[in-house]
Amino acid sequence: MASVFKRNGKGNYIVEWNDHAGKRRTKSSRTTDKAAANRIAAKLDSEVALRREGIIDPAMDELTRQARRPIGEHLADYEARLKVKGTTKHVKMTMSYLRAIINYAEWQTAADIKADPVNRFSGKLKDDDKSNRTRQAYVRAIKGFARHLAREGKLPRDPLVGVELPSPSKDRRYERRALLPAEWPWLDAATVQGAARSGMAAAERSLLYRTALQTGLRSNELRSLTRGSLFLSKEKPYVLVKSRSTKDGKLARQYILADLADDLSIHIATKAPGASVFAMPPETKTAAILQADLKQACIEWLAASSGSQQRLEREQSDFLSQQNQDGEVLDFHSLRHTCGAWLALQGAGPKVIQTVMRHSTITLTMDTYGHLFPDQESEAIDRLGDLMTTPAAPVAATGTTEPTKGPKRTTVPATVNAVRSLDPSVQLGARPTRILN
Repeated sequence: MASVFKRNGKGNYIVEWNDHAGKRRTKSSRTTDKAAANRIAAKLDSEVALRREGIIDPAMDELTRQARRPIGEHLADYEARLKVKGTTKHVKMTMSYLRAIINYAEWQTAADIKADPVNRFSGKLKDDDKSNRTRQAYVRAIKGFARHLAREGKLPRDPLVGVELPSPSKDRRYERRALLPAEWPWLDAATVQGAARSGMAAAERSLLYRTALQTGLRSNELRSLTRGSLFLSKEKPYVLVKSRSTKDGKLARQYILADLADDLSIHIATKAPGASVFAMPPETKTAAILQADLKQACIEWLAASSGSQQRLEREQSDFLSQQNQDGEVLDFHSLRHTCGAWLALQGAGPKVIQTVMRHSTITLTMDTYGHLFPDQESEAIDRLGDLMTTPAAPVAATGTTEPTKGPKRTTVPATVNAVRSLDPSVQLGARPTRILN
């Protein structure tokens, strides 16, 4: 039986009772009226009996309690979970997205989370001329939070399961272009022969670009590399990025070519084990150093023209330009994009490219680089034709010793498809021994 009493004979009555599991519990009745406190005690006794008999489900009770908790407490729990596997930057951005939506919707508890305010917030971002990629980041964050609450038993179901993510491909504001294979020698030469930029020596910038091209690492991942991240004496040298520095929170092992490994070995020879491999400028200036080197490379390419006519043709070209005629821009992240594009041009399969680029799904790989893969439909049909024209082994009909004669097979004609390339001078059918310089 529940009992009521006052501590030191003062204040509100305290109710003490045994719950359905036999655990002694205490709570304030929030009243100084003993009759009211006794009614509260009786109600608690009644609920305990109903739970013991299974009429009230304790699990549903807990769901209700969790749903009524202040949403700020759930946010704190979720942030702690994100910190276990996510990078500091990712956690910070995700929490800012969540708080923006929660403040807009004026949700006080987890039970307040509904789809309509999320859709209205997304619509507001669109009215504010925000890109679909930005809108997707906000919606993805709140959907992940709601899914977490449902999975952890803090909500009976995911209230945002029907909310759709805006598609960045339908409203892409910023298209990146890959560096053309023929552009790289000019960029590298201009970089090596150039002056220091933002505190980075010319030779070090060349090493940075080569590492980005061969590994597909992002700017912040390259920034995290220390001497201890490089394994250059191996038969197959590689760089290792710790999980705390990668976008997906997973360890990344990216292989590099032997000549780059040799040059990196010389570069880090006098560095301490924990020293950064590259003295990269602040994140906001990283793109500027590449664009300055690209501009210098373009100047040198134009100066190498043989005659006024070629000079005019080159000036009208978007070769080595920061932005091409399709509006695609070459920035530092484009070096990562170039890694995947060149692998596709060299005939690497989609699954290999997905692994190197560390894409979460093969769909992302195909959406990004699918147009660069050689057309294989005609070759597949040719192989099918080979099967159809292969003579079958003689088989004797039942009850006879003579092999049956099948119908005469006709040959399926081969077809030839034109293969498109990023650079007209580079044919996809070629297999050079080196993928990247």
